[in-house]
Amino acid sequence: MADMGSFREAVTAWAAGGPGEPARELAALLPVRTAVLLEGPSDAAAVNALAASRGRDLEAEGVCVLSMGGAMSIARYAQLLGPPGLGLRLTGLCDEGERGFYARGLERADAAQQEFFVCAADLEDELIRALGVTRVEELVQAEGDLRALQTFVSQPAQRDRSPEQRLRRFLGTKKGRKIRYGHVLVEALAPDRVPAPLDGLLAAV
Repeated sequence: MADMGSFREAVTAWAAGGPGEPARELAALLPVRTAVLLEGPSDAAAVNALAASRGRDLEAEGVCVLSMGGAMSIARYAQLLGPPGLGLRLTGLCDEGERGFYARGLERADAAQQEFFVCAADLEDELIRALGVTRVEELVQAEGDLRALQTFVSQPAQRDRSPEQRLRRFLGTKKGRKIRYGHVLVEALAPDRVPAPLDGLLAAV
């Protein structure tokens, strides 16, 4: 069936070295106009959660939210989906530390004019600062992870880190946790507390 999920799978296979024809065929069948390129699935979870909270159906709007499986893949995805490939409009999020890497990757794909939004450390950092430590800890408790958090922050390696840094590290300590909290943290945001990079991305697509 021709849907955005199938297109996303076809693009991922293409980026991994598979044939490009399935993605090209689906792009011709679907109203795909924009690809949102994100480093990982937790970023995709946050973007989709914010879109849903605003009553938007990105897939129906022709917007494909893609997890690239790492920042190192930006040049490859931009080549396939941008001007040299399917000719889609590109946007997405990147971390401040990877801004130069993204700029070079997009330039190599003749996509340097495409607008990407920059997070200070990463999106989890942006969300934690937007909500505040106390509110995030309340959400962690509501999710049944408070004991795991308390055990984690008591470790010697965490003592010199700030509360925000500890929470950010905690979210990455168990497989799937960052994805789950990508939804949880975004859904807890007040409309006027959405981090600027995430807000800007949704406004731009």
